Amino acid sequence: MTPSRFLATFGGCGLAPRAPGTVGSLAALVLGLPLLRRPKILLGAIGVVSVSGWWAADQAGDGEDHSWIVIDEVAGMWVSLLACLPENPEDPASTRRSLGLAVLAFALFRLFDIKKPGPVGYMDQKHGATGIMGDDLIAGAMAAACIKSARLMARHLPLSRG
Repeated sequence: MTPSRFLATFGGCGLAPRAPGTVGSLAALVLGLPLLRRPKILLGAIGVVSVSGWWAADQAGDGEDHSWIVIDEVAGMWVSLLACLPENPEDPASTRRSLGLAVLAFALFRLFDIKKPGPVGYMDQKHGATGIMGDDLIAGAMAAACIKSARLMARHLPLSRG
């Protein structure tokens, strides 16, 4: 296996016989959870995975978005996690909420990546590594925007006490 293919498959996750994109996204979620407490490292990891993923997709995929290329799912999943950072990393309740939001980010990211609404679909039509990586980065940003919006609304809406 070439280095570009190893990276494009995210260490082989993309070689899963069923739902390789979901397998890659799930692996990204598991590896991304510890990074929720280290937002600067998460941002750096997104940058590294995006740039190296663009290279790997270009080299290994010959411009085609093969199902085994899942490095794009890793980048997009990690972008969605940016909205899940705990408000107070020292507070266990805040950390638990953050983990719950990360699961929601996974679901939203997969939904947007599969259904390809609006800008995700537009970017998916681009050829080469730009389209391969771009649609997932946008899907991740859309998932993050949904979570961020929900967090803002929850802060400003009174909760009923029953």
